[in-house]
Amino acid sequence: MSFDIHLSGRVKSVVDETLPALVSSFVASGITGGDASLWGAAAEAEASQRLGWVEAVSVSRPLVAEILALRERLHARNVTRIVLAGMGGSSLAPEVIAQTAGVPLVILDSTAPGQVLAAIDGDAQAGDLTRTALVVASKSGSTVETDSAKRAFEAAFRDLGIDPAERIVVVTDPGSPLDQSARADGYTVFNADPTVGGRYSALTAFGLVPAGLAGADISELLDEAEASLLEVSIDSPDNPALVLAAAIAGGEPRRDKLGLITDGTHIVGLPDWIEQLVAESTGKEGTGILPVVLLPVSPEVDAKPADLQIVRLVDEAKQFHLFERHEGEILVSGSLGAQFVVWEYATAIAGRMLGINPFDQPDVESAKVAARGLLDARPEPTAPAFAAAGVEVRVSDPALAASGTVAGVLDALWARLPEDGYVAIQAYVNRLELSQLAGLRELVAADSGRPTTFGWGPRFLHSTGQYHKGGPANGVFLQILEQTDVDLEIPGRPFTFGQLIQAQAAGDAAVLAEGHGRPVVTLTLTDPQIEVLSLFEAAQ
Repeated sequence: MSFDIHLSGRVKSVVDETLPALVSSFVASGITGGDASLWGAAAEAEASQRLGWVEAVSVSRPLVAEILALRERLHARNVTRIVLAGMGGSSLAPEVIAQTAGVPLVILDSTAPGQVLAAIDGDAQAGDLTRTALVVASKSGSTVETDSAKRAFEAAFRDLGIDPAERIVVVTDPGSPLDQSARADGYTVFNADPTVGGRYSALTAFGLVPAGLAGADISELLDEAEASLLEVSIDSPDNPALVLAAAIAGGEPRRDKLGLITDGTHIVGLPDWIEQLVAESTGKEGTGILPVVLLPVSPEVDAKPADLQIVRLVDEAKQFHLFERHEGEILVSGSLGAQFVVWEYATAIAGRMLGINPFDQPDVESAKVAARGLLDARPEPTAPAFAAAGVEVRVSDPALAASGTVAGVLDALWARLPEDGYVAIQAYVNRLELSQLAGLRELVAADSGRPTTFGWGPRFLHSTGQYHKGGPANGVFLQILEQTDVDLEIPGRPFTFGQLIQAQAAGDAAVLAEGHGRPVVTLTLTDPQIEVLSLFEAAQ
């Protein structure tokens, strides 16, 4: 079997109770047959245009030869370094594919100017840009982060006397503005199936083109996915997608937080892809499932909050259950292609169980609108409530800053947590320079006593950002920003990358605080490499 799942304890009882109704409702065969009515009348119009992922394996097969041929042509010109500019589903799936295959793929899903410059220059002394090709991946082409990266690379190529048409590969929907402009500019274009939403696009051109150009065996990936298609399409209690959906969306009271742990599996980075798929698909209309990416030693694993269900990604789920310490967890194993298929089916089924449309993202646009408004208006930065040890503190509610210390502000933020709440850390920084910030998640989870998510901004806006606004109103939000002298112009735009990332952070904070009444604390590191240590101390 290409995908295995093992259950024990409470979650096994939940599945035993929930599974028969899922089998008898013919939801698995309905999805396979393209039944758009499964999610109710209000979702039918959207669902009718978003079920193409069910046929992605067969639709994508002809792409393999084209991708490999392009890779050979690039290699013949000594172009061996692949950079991917994309956001959300356009970057997360190829990142997992490339990491699992052990092939180098530079992911640019940030507007932090230092990170953009690193993607462009690589090792400048080694002449990395001279051997670089850029994949620009966007369904519409209007995604501001991806468009900005494309403009910066075009200028960098021209500065070296390189024709961008020789180095830029575009993946987009047919007829999109990007499709039209790219073809007019003579770029190589791969069209993806327009009936597949971004987060369900792992096995389409969005996942395959960048990963294939980087050297991953995408034909094998499609074979792995194909091997799982029959088992997910049958209305049977043995269908792993039905079992997984029942496990993550069933039960009363439902555990609405999903702890994702990688423990010994050969697949690298899958929780980040699952996080976007599940959070953006289900986090709306005041409900949802919040994925929380954990380590095997994370505080939540020992604390076992009543509203957190752990999913452990392992190599042999059927044998892993011999370890009694994993009682009550969901253990899953399988090939990467099978994981993509089963999780997509399970998430769509979970959406039906929750009574929501798993194919839209109604709250993602609000942060984009707020950021655009700030870029147009260019207001003066708001003064901090106070500054301490090089950290500027801004708060959505002055009462949060009453202590006058960073540690006190964090304690005040945790005090706003309801019993079923969560903390979301959002780091709008150059993660290549401040990768250690991710370790803050463990400290905050221990200090707050609640499940804690960590997202690199603005990347998370295309992932958990939908859940933050559309899901249950029980989150508190900690933004981490950096002051840096590094900046980069965006050709043809009246703002820089530095101004863009600042506007994205401020826009999201405003939507969360003013639009949704959520507590937001923003900490700006004025000397990031030094202040990270004081931030860690405050979080303890």
